[in-house]
Amino acid sequence: MRELPLPLALTARLSPVVVLACAGWALTSGPFAAPPATDDKAAQQQTRGTDDQSSSEPSAPSSTAVSKTYATAPTPCTSISAKTITSLVPGAKTAGKEIPSTDTTVRRTCSWNALKGYDYRWLDVSFEIMASDDAAQKSYQQRTSDKSGGGAVPGLGDSAYSVVNLTTENKQETREGVVLARVSNAIVTVTYNGSDFETKKAPSTDEINKGAIRAAKEAAAALEGGRQS
Repeated sequence: MRELPLPLALTARLSPVVVLACAGWALTSGPFAAPPATDDKAAQQQTRGTDDQSSSEPSAPSSTAVSKTYATAPTPCTSISAKTITSLVPGAKTAGKEIPSTDTTVRRTCSWNALKGYDYRWLDVSFEIMASDDAAQKSYQQRTSDKSGGGAVPGLGDSAYSVVNLTTENKQETREGVVLARVSNAIVTVTYNGSDFETKKAPSTDEINKGAIRAAKEAAAALEGGRQS
């Protein structure tokens, strides 16, 4: 067999190498190269990194924080001075009697009553603590809307309402005054009534109304004096 000249022999030997090299270029860098592996995985890693960063950042404080000035109801039997008790309920023990409550942190009531001669008087002072100022405002509006014939009491709490009613049973009159006052997230309720068992008549509207308002102002002052923030 006739041997090829040296240049042709080198060409023949190098041709397979050139073909393989060209094929490798086409698969890695040429038009047949696979798309970069960073598309999906990089996007996922970038998204995951953003999520991790977001979750690690402190959340902004809530703009709907509950406004609550009072956490518990004060002691009602010490909310009215002995002088006022003696004046409004002659003959009553100034210590009063607290009415049992299912939850004393939410609602507490004290009562004073006495019969002196033929005159009978009864006084109740109640504190009710609501979850927020808004809740107390809604409760106050609902309660005052259910009572007609009364009027606002200026200078008492955030808002206050007073109403006096006369009832007659077996020809015996009883006049009762109720004062409702909202102080932040607390509701102060004062009930004051009286009867004269000799004349069968009730005390005047002015006497009952002024007495209820006097007690309500002292109760509101006692509440504010023990303010808890």
